[in-house]
Amino acid sequence: MRKVFALAAAAALTAGLAAVPAFAADHEVKMLNRGAAGVMVFEPAFLEVQPGDSVTFVPTDRSHNAESIDGMLPAGAEAFKGAMNKAVTVTFEAEGIYGYKCKPHVAMGMVGVVVVGDPSGNLAEAAQAKLPGKAKKVMAGLLEEAESKVAATN
Repeated sequence: MRKVFALAAAAALTAGLAAVPAFAADHEVKMLNRGAAGVMVFEPAFLEVQPGDSVTFVPTDRSHNAESIDGMLPAGAEAFKGAMNKAVTVTFEAEGIYGYKCKPHVAMGMVGVVVVGDPSGNLAEAAQAKLPGKAKKVMAGLLEEAESKVAATN
């Protein structure tokens, strides 16, 4: 009887532990006037996360914000817009590419990408987004990096 009870208790404990959700991670992206890639940058500008993870965009230097780019969100994802000089934390649920920018410095190339899980779902659509000035070139490089991740997994 004790052995049966012990086995049942062990099975219940194992099932209970399997039901405990994994803890989501919080990542940090700095908004900088000058960084490793030049002036007016996000560091890192390319970030891979898992569904449920969050990213905190930190205005390390003043006069920056972080907001999503129209046309660069997966289906079902909500746009976000952080206030100037304020940190904003965004939780990423839907898999795909999320493009973001600093509104006052987008033309100077201050853009970035968060890849959540599999980026292939909206990679082609993200590449069609209209961006001004240097942002177009910077984003092309970031999306090329995302595309190489897709190719490596296939």
